[in-house]
Amino acid sequence: METLIERLWHHTSRDDVVQLLTTDSRNGLDRFEIDRRQQHFGANAIPLRRGPGPLIRFLMQFHQPLLYILLSAAAITAFLDEWVDASVIFGVVLVNAVIGYLQESKAAKALEALAKTTLTEARVVRAGETRDVPSTELVPGDIVLLQSGDKVPADLRLLKSRDLQIDESALTGESVPVAKNAGELPLETPLAERCNMGYASTLVTYGQGRGVVVAIGAKTEVGRISELMTLADVLETPLTRKIAKFSRVLLMVILMLAAVTFAVGVWRGQAMFEMFMAAVALAVGAIPEGLPAAVTITLAIGVARMARRRAIIRKLPAVETLGGTTVICSDKTGTLTVNQMTVRRFWAGGQSYDVSGTGYEPRGEIESDGPDDSTLAENAAANQCLLAGLLCNDSALEQAESRWEVRGDPTEGALIALAGKAGLDARRTLERSPRLDVIPFESQHQYMATLHDLNADQTRSLYVKGGVEVVLGKCNAALNKSGETVPLDMDAVHRHVEAMAAEGLRVLAFAGKPFPTTTQDITHADVGDLIFYGLQGMIDPPRPEAVAAIKACQTAGIRVKMITGDHAKTAQAIAQHIGLDGVQAGQTHVPLVKTAQDLADTTDQQLIEIADEVAVFARATPELKLRLVRALQAKGHIVAMTGDGVNDAPALKQADIGVAMGIGGTEVAKEAADMVLTDDNFASIEAAVEEGRSVFDNLTKFIVWTLPTNMGEGFVILAAIFVGVTLPILPVQILWINMTTAVLLGLMLAFEPKEGDIMRRPPRDPRRSILTGELIGRILLVSCVMLVGAFGSFEWAIGQGYSDRVARTVSVNVFVMVELFYLFNCRSLTKSMFELGVLSNRWIGLGVFSMVMLQLAFTYLPIMNRIFHSAPLGWDAWWRILLTGFATYIIVGFEKWVRRKRMAKTLTT
Repeated sequence: METLIERLWHHTSRDDVVQLLTTDSRNGLDRFEIDRRQQHFGANAIPLRRGPGPLIRFLMQFHQPLLYILLSAAAITAFLDEWVDASVIFGVVLVNAVIGYLQESKAAKALEALAKTTLTEARVVRAGETRDVPSTELVPGDIVLLQSGDKVPADLRLLKSRDLQIDESALTGESVPVAKNAGELPLETPLAERCNMGYASTLVTYGQGRGVVVAIGAKTEVGRISELMTLADVLETPLTRKIAKFSRVLLMVILMLAAVTFAVGVWRGQAMFEMFMAAVALAVGAIPEGLPAAVTITLAIGVARMARRRAIIRKLPAVETLGGTTVICSDKTGTLTVNQMTVRRFWAGGQSYDVSGTGYEPRGEIESDGPDDSTLAENAAANQCLLAGLLCNDSALEQAESRWEVRGDPTEGALIALAGKAGLDARRTLERSPRLDVIPFESQHQYMATLHDLNADQTRSLYVKGGVEVVLGKCNAALNKSGETVPLDMDAVHRHVEAMAAEGLRVLAFAGKPFPTTTQDITHADVGDLIFYGLQGMIDPPRPEAVAAIKACQTAGIRVKMITGDHAKTAQAIAQHIGLDGVQAGQTHVPLVKTAQDLADTTDQQLIEIADEVAVFARATPELKLRLVRALQAKGHIVAMTGDGVNDAPALKQADIGVAMGIGGTEVAKEAADMVLTDDNFASIEAAVEEGRSVFDNLTKFIVWTLPTNMGEGFVILAAIFVGVTLPILPVQILWINMTTAVLLGLMLAFEPKEGDIMRRPPRDPRRSILTGELIGRILLVSCVMLVGAFGSFEWAIGQGYSDRVARTVSVNVFVMVELFYLFNCRSLTKSMFELGVLSNRWIGLGVFSMVMLQLAFTYLPIMNRIFHSAPLGWDAWWRILLTGFATYIIVGFEKWVRRKRMAKTLTT
């Protein structure tokens, strides 16, 4: 029996399916067989895999090089009896670990949410009786009854279908409900086109059906997606990777320098304990204690800014990842499009009309597309076409708060919205023209017909809508714009059908005829000798703001790709509307669209090149989406993936940054994602990328600002050891400098506004380290200024006869003032602060004032003198200290000016 569940059921006849599953299509399974199969197959639920326990997950948060450094710093400061500083450092470590643990715990909820999507009630036939049972009790061979509003409880092979339509958008990405039938299909039929199957967690929107359960739990298509989610790699973000690499390098450098310091001092004959304290001082000085706090706070500020721009961040590092994105893979339905069918063009009475407005809101303009300047009201055929769309309709539009929604079929909702744009009120029209009878849409007939009593002139009318070929085959005349019956021009109709289809529009035909007033009901025999009224072409249209957002992304060097489960022709039309031409980097030989079928036999290596070159992928399965994301990552890209359905979850989890839709997205997609858009709008992704780039800029500015202090402190200790003089700065004083300046000065850079050209730059090279050669040169330059300033000032004070306490106080203040003046240089890594606006970041002024006050307390308050071994200074020391700080600002400003000139010269040549 187990192997039967693996069969390609869509390619198996109904009778063979029933026979293979040893069931009865009329009476179902008996109770004893159900018990036996439940024991054999288990519950119809997606099994959840157990991961590491809470304690292990928490302890693993400390398994990071940067945290090793901080824990070492805490241990060293505790060894020095500086319990306050040790507590602060350990507190930073603990907060970071708790945040990481909570984020990891949230990730596990994705699979839980996926499992919940399959839980529902099922109506089954067992032992000849119809009953409702929990979906978890279903077994292969159960006979399930479906009707409008039901959630499909398991994977079914349909045995009967009466006008059955199922919304499979969450599973396949298909934007309109799929009409179902029970016929046998070719073996190679893709998942999205298997119209004889019903899949677990999809929704019945119309009609009734009967099916036999062929797969449950993990064997269903949704269960297979669960397996894919477990295979998706949980990637480190670019920032965490770079911080980890930076931390490892820093750890090795610190340990090496501390060992050299100790060895050189002992070799020079100095006491081992003193040299140990000197090595400790160097290690403490080199550790950037404020870096984790700066990273966390800068990311948190980015989260707040993004939330104001409708992007909710679920995982802090995702803020920065967005800024480094090189490729955005976007789902079509609901992200690039509004996920609401909209009539964009209709043709009636020989006249074509363009329709504006998107979605189900009955608001927009209808404009004639041609030389004829007659109004819509003057075109009788157009009015009959619109009326037929409104009356031959089983759906309704409702306004929920500020959003219009359809109750029923999305296609019919689009027809009602168009009628509303033309001034036809649905409720009043139906009251004036009540329905007397209906022939529902059936897949074998491909049309719907309704009979209405037109009270105004005591006449009745039959209205028909359906597939173009079917409706045209029942017409022998057409209505012109003057309201006259004229011969039907088939060639003209087909030309307009082809023109609409070329735009990716789904085309319906409308017809009707007067009916005898004595007739109360209609049959299929009455649907003939019709008068053709017109055509309506609809599509799930692109969001207007998405077009501008894609252009902005392309200007910023970010490539946008569409990966959708929809038809290739529809995807192509939307791609052309939004500016995706499918040609990347001038490679004109690349086709515009690739489908899952086109890529079925490609190797992973071939897919890497195809994924990089092609912009549109249609009929994409969950496996293909996952493969495409991996292929782009293998090419070196930082990939953002958007999606809203269950089928998107594996790719969302695999991507460097997964983006889910907050309004139309499933809970599965939201739990698998790093970011949720509250407006389901691609434009919000572009805004989030902008904020992400700003976050990385500000983090880089902080690192460039803080490292010279750590390096300068290390240089001063090394210089003292090599020269053989007293340490110019003590470990406790180093801690004072590092912790206070990081909080009051460095963190102010986290509030720095984004620079004006931020979206005109190309994306960062993912392989490039945080610090470029130019920035490393600047760090070394400022470190040397600190070495010369602090060590020189210390020796000057000793030479003037001042005590070690006073001399060290001078050195500490030199470090602080150099950091303070250098902070203004770091507001931009390339520009002067005057170009940015001196007052554009008011937090800088507050930080500088607070630091100055604190440093005066450090220098002059007796209690601070006792704790930090400092001493009051005279004005003869202060002017030297301030001069050193100001000189740093001038030197770095000159270095930036030289680099700008050199860059400008390179660009002109």
